[in-house]
Amino acid sequence: MKQMLLDLRPDAPPAFTNFVSGANAALVQALRDAIGGGDHVYLWGPSGSGRTHLLRAAVSAAVEAGRPARYLAGAMIGEALPGEPGQLLAIDDVESLTEAGRSAVFNAFNRARSDSNTLLLSGETPPIELLMREDLRTRIGQCLVFEVRPLDDATRAAIIATLAERRGLNLQQEVIDFLLRHGRRDMPSLITAVDAIDRASLESKRPATLPLLRKLMQTGLDI
Repeated sequence: MKQMLLDLRPDAPPAFTNFVSGANAALVQALRDAIGGGDHVYLWGPSGSGRTHLLRAAVSAAVEAGRPARYLAGAMIGEALPGEPGQLLAIDDVESLTEAGRSAVFNAFNRARSDSNTLLLSGETPPIELLMREDLRTRIGQCLVFEVRPLDDATRAAIIATLAERRGLNLQQEVIDFLLRHGRRDMPSLITAVDAIDRASLESKRPATLPLLRKLMQTGLDI
């Protein structure tokens, strides 16, 4: 539960310290190891699972440690990857790679050992289900592979309650239950909803109740 006391603002820059790891402790450790020159890592999970946050967090941590590092969206990669010796390269959404991008990533794998580079990659599916050229799919499958596992409802509820308490917001349990039953379940969306309820409660001087949340939804809040 220690991670819940850290900075979880929606606008906070991605970092390991504001990622609630839950069942993903081994994945986070593998990324930390990769920063120090460990194995390539491939992480997979649906949109909103935290893949992009983790890749950007790893890049930030590498730069802070003095290692050259870069984050690239798969769709933006052309025929050649920017590179320098010793670089950590994070490539997001590998299923969006163009044919030229796939060749560039394949070549990056081949040069990684001689250039002392480390690759971190992410996608929506495990390697065996990636629809791409077999030689690249095989290279990705040889990485350390982790599924980004979702938080359970008890952990989500505890995080929401902690955020509300830090704001001095008396958020009723029925509001938390409603958000988890009917809202988007990724943490950025839940945090955004808590922020909206907090603002509305302060502005209207009304308690943070389910009727207040319903009113916000009627006036445009998308949970």
